[in-house]
Amino acid sequence: MSLAIATVTVACTCIAQSHSEAFTLHGTVLDSKANPVVGATVTVEASHEAPILKTVTDEKGAYILSIPQPGSYSVEAAKPGYAGAKVGPAFLGPDSTKNVDLTLSSVQASPAFYDQPQFTVSGVTDTTSLGGHGSDTVVRTRDSLAKETVGLTKSSGAGNSSSSASTEQELRGAVEHEPENVDAIRGLAEFLLQNDRAGEALRYFERAVKLNPQDNDTQFDLALASANAGNYERAKQQAQGLLPVHDTAELHHLLGEVDEKLGDPLEAVRQYQRAAEMSLREPYLFDWGAELLLHHAPEPAFDVFSRGNKLFPKSVRMLIGMGASSFALGNYDRAVQSVGQASDLAPADPAPYVFLGKMDRIASISSEGLAERLRRSAQLHPESAEANYYYAAALWKRRKDPRDEKFTGQIESLLKTTIRLDPKFSAAYLQLAVLRSEERDFQDAIAEYQLAIQFDPHEPEAHYRLAQAYRQVGQAEKAKTEIEIYDRLSKESAAKAERDRHEIRQFVYTLRDPSATQAQH
Repeated sequence: MSLAIATVTVACTCIAQSHSEAFTLHGTVLDSKANPVVGATVTVEASHEAPILKTVTDEKGAYILSIPQPGSYSVEAAKPGYAGAKVGPAFLGPDSTKNVDLTLSSVQASPAFYDQPQFTVSGVTDTTSLGGHGSDTVVRTRDSLAKETVGLTKSSGAGNSSSSASTEQELRGAVEHEPENVDAIRGLAEFLLQNDRAGEALRYFERAVKLNPQDNDTQFDLALASANAGNYERAKQQAQGLLPVHDTAELHHLLGEVDEKLGDPLEAVRQYQRAAEMSLREPYLFDWGAELLLHHAPEPAFDVFSRGNKLFPKSVRMLIGMGASSFALGNYDRAVQSVGQASDLAPADPAPYVFLGKMDRIASISSEGLAERLRRSAQLHPESAEANYYYAAALWKRRKDPRDEKFTGQIESLLKTTIRLDPKFSAAYLQLAVLRSEERDFQDAIAEYQLAIQFDPHEPEAHYRLAQAYRQVGQAEKAKTEIEIYDRLSKESAAKAERDRHEIRQFVYTLRDPSATQAQH
């Protein structure tokens, strides 16, 4: 899983205090169901000497504050009956956005599920007898969707990083001018970390820790920078050393990411679970579910994602997680329903459509709603080769009469658009060749099959179908050669799939309420 950097996202106009101007910070405070929290107190506190600023959210849960100067700030929201939410401290400088949204969880409504999950993960195994539903194609698709679920962009509220050369120059100037000013050092370190320069940030965080070893936030940032720099052993050591004095959900979540990178998925899932139990934040719940799904525990993963969906109904990736888990369980209709809801929630987001397109390749899925959503994707993303291809494939699958020239013409047009947008899109050439073969235009089909193989020589189906086309035109020797290649690639593909499955160890888990799981199927 990628290591996300949690940052505050605000805007300002300059760095040097001598010629700084005030800038505006605004945002919204919501509850766990995405409803506005009215009357919440928002506090903005600077790490440097500056007055504490406070305001109260309006009837829409919105707030606005005027910040006197750039620097390192924390933003906190609180209201009786809710667990407080805090972001930062982090350096707020030019080229950032102006918005900071916070989510408050109701203390009274804390679900018992997270105190006592309905499953127990007791170990991992290297076995590849994973069961599954359907053919090897289904199993490969299931594993692919699980990996893509893990790779979904973090929606934890991480801010846009600043790459301004002038900002960096002024931050470095501040450190050179006051080499023992912790705030100046932290400001530069955070700037580097937010701009994917964790290796450079490390030495500045180390300097800040030496100057103020009691600052737990800087200690955490040091562990985070180590992890982002790829030094996972060091990051784990630093994070574990911080636990006795700074036992936070954020720290457990970082440990989960580090343990996964170190090849200890059992400890990783326990750390993700602990983070979610301590703080019902969307990123913590999602990563817990994604870790379970990645290691072939779809029932617990579905439980986490579905309960997370109740807490965060506007989370697109939580719905996608539900869909990927359902797919792994063989419940394709529910999978399409969940991911379809994600596409309806965020029509412009391409991620749900990619999942729907891959699911649609499984023959037992015939949802017309799925095809309609893929049509919408092609309309919303006309310059996306994938969007055009998946809609073409959906139309092909739902043809009622191959002789319908209008229908076939639409499919052909979409496939040609796919190739125009991406001339190396092998699957589009393959589908176009199948269409030509169906029309008994075998010479053109052979040309399309050859292009499909040129751009993806390891796809067995293309060689098999090319062999059939050669037979149709009387080229027996060429057909024999393609069948031999097909046989070899099929064996190699099966062996590779077996190796890939060995790389991801499977969780051993126990469901406490088997009847609840059976009801899901």
